[in-house]
Amino acid sequence: MRGGSTFAGLGNSSFASLTPAPATADEAEPWVRGELIRSLMRSARGSHLFGAALMPAMVSLCWGYVPTWQLALWLLIGVTATGCRVWGERLYALRFAETDAASQEQFVHRYRYLWSASAFAWGLSILIFFERVPVVSQFMCWLMVAGVATFPLNGLALHPPLLQRYVNTLFITMMASLVLRVVQLRFVELHFSYGFLLLPVLHWWLLLRAGRRIHETSRNSFELLFHNHILINSLTQQRQAAVSAVAMKNRFLASAAHDMRQPVLALSLYADWLRNEPDLVEEIAPKIVRATHAVNALFDSLFDLARIDSGQVRLHIERVDITQLLHDLELQYRPVAESKGLRFRVHSTGGAVLTDPIRVRRMIGNLLANAIKYTAEGGVLLASRATPEGVRIEVWDTGIGIAREHLRDVFLEFYKVADHAGTSDGFGLGLAIVARLSHALGHPISVRSRLGRGSVFRVALHDADESQAQTRISGSVG
Repeated sequence: MRGGSTFAGLGNSSFASLTPAPATADEAEPWVRGELIRSLMRSARGSHLFGAALMPAMVSLCWGYVPTWQLALWLLIGVTATGCRVWGERLYALRFAETDAASQEQFVHRYRYLWSASAFAWGLSILIFFERVPVVSQFMCWLMVAGVATFPLNGLALHPPLLQRYVNTLFITMMASLVLRVVQLRFVELHFSYGFLLLPVLHWWLLLRAGRRIHETSRNSFELLFHNHILINSLTQQRQAAVSAVAMKNRFLASAAHDMRQPVLALSLYADWLRNEPDLVEEIAPKIVRATHAVNALFDSLFDLARIDSGQVRLHIERVDITQLLHDLELQYRPVAESKGLRFRVHSTGGAVLTDPIRVRRMIGNLLANAIKYTAEGGVLLASRATPEGVRIEVWDTGIGIAREHLRDVFLEFYKVADHAGTSDGFGLGLAIVARLSHALGHPISVRSRLGRGSVFRVALHDADESQAQTRISGSVG
């Protein structure tokens, strides 16, 4: 019938928080970069709050030893930096969380100063406790600074430029503050030996080194996750294709058996009738011939479809004259149309196209046969039109038409519109063959129809490339 994620240690996230991976390996790099930044932002939610919670503790350790205004000023700087981080997270969640990798990187680059502000505030903390509070309090303050430097490492390492900016800002500010305090003390003997001051430098180096390793591990994990996704998608598609193939085979066999049973049964009945009533040979013989033709037509269609699907059709691309093609089709189908009392008109604008003449003639012929078959009165128009993209062949009819909901399915094997006049004696293979050849030759086909008013099928004839066409038809099995 015819018709028309993230892993443990990478932040507070889970596999469910990953954005869908792209379908092709070419998009792996952007997807991985984007997911690294998303994981960074998820892990950053707690780091600045951890630092903000330590600020009152440090102020309490320094209370009574440092002028109140200095403590208040440092606390104000720290609270302001934390507020900026909270604002930045909200901005990210509203505008950038669901964007692509380029937008993610743009956000981090544009608002990188938010992390620098937090690092700067904690680097200044050296000025309020170093050699100003008791040794035990100093030791506790040093532990706080070390914790603030180390706690965000797992998150910041996901974007190395941001890690370097944060760590460098923190330790450069720390070292500058240490030097300033030593100068203020006029190099007097410290509670800590000067060798102790090398520990922050060692910590600085260790953080950058550990950050590189965390980044490499995280990146490799995301790349592995991406390629696993591609593999799962491929296996899922292959499974779906296999299931579809089995379902199609079952439908194919069931439909073929159903459509073959009627003419074969008719042949059997006519043969028995003729054996019992030999005098009725003139009446029965034409019926036997029609039933035989029906069986042959079904087998021809089945064989054609099987050859196309198995890739055994050899295409021969050559220059085809459109006017001659339409003339040949007219000679073949005009008598058929006129025998039903239908008008058959041809309109050609000329032109030529590179294609397989036999296959194109088969495509248009099947469309004409359907048009004639499903038209009771009026006529059929076969036309060619010149378009900017090439030549387009159209088959118009004034037949029964096709409902909109059936247009997508009419190119399936054995598809027949239920309770549709004229479908009982068809096999539903003509348009399936047209669709296969259309795909192979690269000649797109479209259909428009109005129920009870008629249909128009359009075939766009673009110059076909023989090797590409043969590859497509050979690959139709998969």
